[in-house]
Amino acid sequence: MKPPLFNNGKRYNDYSSFIKQRFSQRVQKVSINTGFSCPNRDGTKGLGGCTYCNNNSFKPFYTKPNKSVSQQLEEGIAFFSKKYKTQQYLAYFQSYTNTYTDLDILREVYWEAVNYPGVIGLVVGTRPDCISDDILNLLEEISKTHYVALEFGVETTLNRTLASINRCHTYEETLLAYDKAAGRGLHLGAHMILGLPGESKEEMLQHAIEVSKLPIQTLKLHHLQIIKNTQMAKQLNDTPDMFDLFQPDEYVDFVTEFIGLLRPDIILERFIAEAPPSLLIAPLWNGLKNYEIVSRIEKVLESRNTWQGKAYAQ
Repeated sequence: MKPPLFNNGKRYNDYSSFIKQRFSQRVQKVSINTGFSCPNRDGTKGLGGCTYCNNNSFKPFYTKPNKSVSQQLEEGIAFFSKKYKTQQYLAYFQSYTNTYTDLDILREVYWEAVNYPGVIGLVVGTRPDCISDDILNLLEEISKTHYVALEFGVETTLNRTLASINRCHTYEETLLAYDKAAGRGLHLGAHMILGLPGESKEEMLQHAIEVSKLPIQTLKLHHLQIIKNTQMAKQLNDTPDMFDLFQPDEYVDFVTEFIGLLRPDIILERFIAEAPPSLLIAPLWNGLKNYEIVSRIEKVLESRNTWQGKAYAQ
């Protein structure tokens, strides 16, 4: 059996090819930190946040909540434009839960972002339990004139894992959130963490089957990393047996199998997380970068004559 011909000539749908097809020139995400909290941090649903989370592990230097959205965009664009002189930008509301505040505040910061020169749209990261019809109406309104991506932190499809990592929501709430968001002209995405404590290989492969049922266009995969100043860092120190962290070759093999089970039209935006070395406790992959893991995955896909969706069953 021969692999299907994806537009990129690869054995999976990659994000960079989607961006090239969707927009007229190079597009760069510029992160925004609004200082919003999360319901599992402020006591509404829980305290302490997700057990794996330290937002400093992925916040660029220019993102400070005491700066306006426009100032953060100005500094971010100045940084990225040093390398690429001609490109467009997406305002990426990344840190914490970016729909978790008053609707009027959301309206103000979202419109400020898309009205900034050079910004062509929004990417909004949030939790499945922090979306409402009013917020979706706002995003739908913006999507009539700008690109809008809405990304939910799914992380896992297992309720027992969601409880153990202190997410304080269920997978049923995830399903409801996507059901509400579908059909509104939004580019829907999902985040998944592979290797969470207590999940078997078979259960993690089942995630591919379950997320393929969601009305998503984009999927980000991350291997579990243990970051300093998190509850998981304490758990790793106190009870290391609860973790079975991926090593590079093992992860490449697993992701190759995972890809085969995915719905073939889902765009794969990322395969790994890259925490700053100063914050990363484990696993230590000797500085392997995302592109190096991608290259390994592509080679294994070819050597096994498999591809995205080969094992997908509708």
